[in-house]
Amino acid sequence: MAKTKEEILNAYLFRHACKEFDPERKIADEDFAFILETARLSPSSYGFEPWKFVVLQNPDIREKLRAHTWGAQRTLPTASHFILILARKKSELLEDSDYIQSIMKNVQQLPPDAAANKSRVFRKFLESDFKLLEREGAVEDWAGKQTYIALGNMMTAAALIGIDSCPIEGFERDPVDRILREEGINDGERFHLVSMVAFGYRVREPRPKTRRELGEIVEWK
Repeated sequence: MAKTKEEILNAYLFRHACKEFDPERKIADEDFAFILETARLSPSSYGFEPWKFVVLQNPDIREKLRAHTWGAQRTLPTASHFILILARKKSELLEDSDYIQSIMKNVQQLPPDAAANKSRVFRKFLESDFKLLEREGAVEDWAGKQTYIALGNMMTAAALIGIDSCPIEGFERDPVDRILREEGINDGERFHLVSMVAFGYRVREPRPKTRRELGEIVEWK
């Protein structure tokens, strides 16, 4: 049954950056699978899905990360589920990379001529349309931005079924990357960490949501 506009807006009003969760309440497997499915179905540029989602449930690794994740001091130990959001690095996202060619052949199931044409168009995009090959780190930035589409979709989907969330960028990159290498989570060769997100159930009600008026952020021409 389709959600009404009121139900959807109520989910946005419900959603907030929940800084602490009820550690006794766990998200049902079925509900968390639903949240992950909204990430999987999220759109990405050229349909190349430049992301990976690591569901971090190990309490020992969470505690190691906590020492260097100032934005998750209360969420890391209390969240029912905690996700590390990774984006692919430049070597994975060039038009002739094994990953891109595999996506076109095995996922998008393009015939060889269509894949070759898409490769040419994508190369033009990287090289001259967005000039991503001119600046160090630009391709990684472009890939990282796309992960926020999936992040937003997961948080909205969670809110629609009464589950709280908190997006997290407050971490010290170098020591966190070192821990992920040491724990065998990400060796840094193909992926880089973009953000984190925690899910669970709130322990207290948040303050009313504050936002600018629509007229301050939208301009019609």
